[in-house]
Amino acid sequence: MINSISRGIVGVVKAGHHQRFWLSGLALVLVTAVAIVYLVFGALRVDPFAKTYQVRVELDSSGGLLEGVDVAVRGVKIGRVETLALTPNGVDATVRIDGTAKIPAATPVRVSGLSAAGEQYIDFEPTSTDGPFLSDGSVVPLTQTSTPIPLYQLLTNSDGVLAQADPEKLEIIKKELSLSKEGPQKLTDIVDGGTFMLSTLDSVLPETVSLLKTSRVAMTMLADVSPGIEAVSGNIAELMTGVNKMDGGYRRLVDQTPELMSSLDNLFADNSDTMVGLLGNLASVSQLMYVRVPALNAMFPSFRGSTLEAIATAFHDDGVWVTADIYPRYTCDYGTPRRPASAADFPEPFLYSYCRDTDPQVLVRGAKNAPRPAGDDTAGPPHGADLAQTSDPTPVGRYTIPTPYGGPVLPIEPPR
Repeated sequence: MINSISRGIVGVVKAGHHQRFWLSGLALVLVTAVAIVYLVFGALRVDPFAKTYQVRVELDSSGGLLEGVDVAVRGVKIGRVETLALTPNGVDATVRIDGTAKIPAATPVRVSGLSAAGEQYIDFEPTSTDGPFLSDGSVVPLTQTSTPIPLYQLLTNSDGVLAQADPEKLEIIKKELSLSKEGPQKLTDIVDGGTFMLSTLDSVLPETVSLLKTSRVAMTMLADVSPGIEAVSGNIAELMTGVNKMDGGYRRLVDQTPELMSSLDNLFADNSDTMVGLLGNLASVSQLMYVRVPALNAMFPSFRGSTLEAIATAFHDDGVWVTADIYPRYTCDYGTPRRPASAADFPEPFLYSYCRDTDPQVLVRGAKNAPRPAGDDTAGPPHGADLAQTSDPTPVGRYTIPTPYGGPVLPIEPPR
């Protein structure tokens, strides 16, 4: 069996050797076909069986785009640019996108570059995953697209920046950087810091533009109110001049204040015992007042209005309404001498003021009608007491307020 297989292999080799020219041509054709297939499907990524849809993107300028460049979603390729057409508003780019890519219709679009040498492409930057999504025939409006700054505009802006640079200051910077061997590193740090600042400002470009516009308005307002600021500065200068003239008075005040505060401290220290006693008495008074708050509220009711209001309420329903109380009010005779109501002096009070009415049906308020234990006879004056006897005069002391006779001078001493 081995001999048969060996003879077959040798025969095939001999036949191939005789037809080597045809076999070489066939191999060349096969390699060419494989290379073409690889270029078409591998390098050029042509897929005739893939589902795609066409979208039109409106741009204000081409931004360096060419037909056949990539279309991506945040850098991931999803299609190609088929055609570019001029329009009155700019350029319309017709792109073909892979059918599996779902892009929200409100997605911002910009023309980006892979490097400084060019290689622009269209990049979709969706901000959400919510629909509606782009479909075949959709149009991305001009308000959602942006293109790179043209070279001429970049050069113009650069020329403006360079015009603001002072050559003398740049020469000073160059001189300072060349003083030590760390100069190149310092320059590198400056450039890196500037690049970082520009990249940061680029990420917040709308906020930066808004800040510049607002700053311009603020600076304009400051320029408009410059005369007012100058006047305020002058007034402040005059104020500080006046303060400077009164420096001696301020120093005198500062010098005398400690002595004054020391005197106040001594005053409080000397009267601390009296103040403690006063506060204790006030605490007792407050406690007594607190207990009698209901009685005080009853004495001074809050429901009473003004006299004019009370009189006005008497007139209603085409008449005057009056309420009269004919109930006789009981009065008690205490048996003490009566003083004239017009007396302007300050007599001492009587010691024995007891109601002499013993009728139990007349409940006169007072200590006489308070319940007492058996044998208690304090409901009336002591036996043989003088009802005209008054209390002892108030002792006159250091803090006594004089109470002289306040009436007119009489030709004779008034009865007492």
